[in-house]
Amino acid sequence: MSEIQRARPRVSGADNKFEPILYLDGISVSFDGFKALNELSFYVEPGELRAIIGPNGAGKTTMMDVITGKTKPDSGDIFFRGDIDLTKMDEAAIANLGIGRKFQKPTVFENHTVFENLELALAGDRTARASLFFRLGGEQSDRIDSVLKTIALTAARDDLAGSLSHGQKQWLEIGMLLIQNPDLLLVDEPAAGMTDAETEQTAILLKEISASHSLVVVEHDMEFVKALESKVTVLHEGSVLAEGSLESVQQDQRVIEVYLGR
Repeated sequence: MSEIQRARPRVSGADNKFEPILYLDGISVSFDGFKALNELSFYVEPGELRAIIGPNGAGKTTMMDVITGKTKPDSGDIFFRGDIDLTKMDEAAIANLGIGRKFQKPTVFENHTVFENLELALAGDRTARASLFFRLGGEQSDRIDSVLKTIALTAARDDLAGSLSHGQKQWLEIGMLLIQNPDLLLVDEPAAGMTDAETEQTAILLKEISASHSLVVVEHDMEFVKALESKVTVLHEGSVLAEGSLESVQQDQRVIEVYLGR
């Protein structure tokens, strides 16, 4: 057993002990001399909803890039589901493992209906040939109906995605990830550009999803983070500055100085 395996935390469950679903240890990334991540270390428990906050340039996007294989770290370790080393895998392999990422700007198929978008996402992990001949079965149709209910778009199932509001497009894209049943979802600023009502609904949606999936949510809207009622990790200059409940990190003088006080 390696040093990193011995050091990796184990979380006590009701019947046994289990590994964190995501574990980062000593991750560093530099771009032209700028250290985007600097010995970043933290872990996410199975079934946890975690909010990541911090000022611009804190390393939030780079953090998600290294988890999903878009950027390779200069040093450090990233493990998924215990002992799967993500640093040795490419983006496609990581996505197929069960890690889904939603970027800030929604990317849906606007000329297709809401239902068709989910149908395409359901077939998305198949080969091109298999997707060409893909036919929806009863169980898969039920799965789409279930996701439509979760993302509050049942009434819009036959509407073109391009006709949806900004918030509804965000929900649809979350649904397109959800339908592939990933173990871990990375969601970037889901509340950006939303109305107050959409923001409130999005918090409810993510909390509902966290009942059966692990989520890491990057966000700037403190009211939205408060509504998530989750553990919060504060990044600054590529490292963890503080961690805990939103109330506790808001009272941390270091966090006030570098982020909340601005």
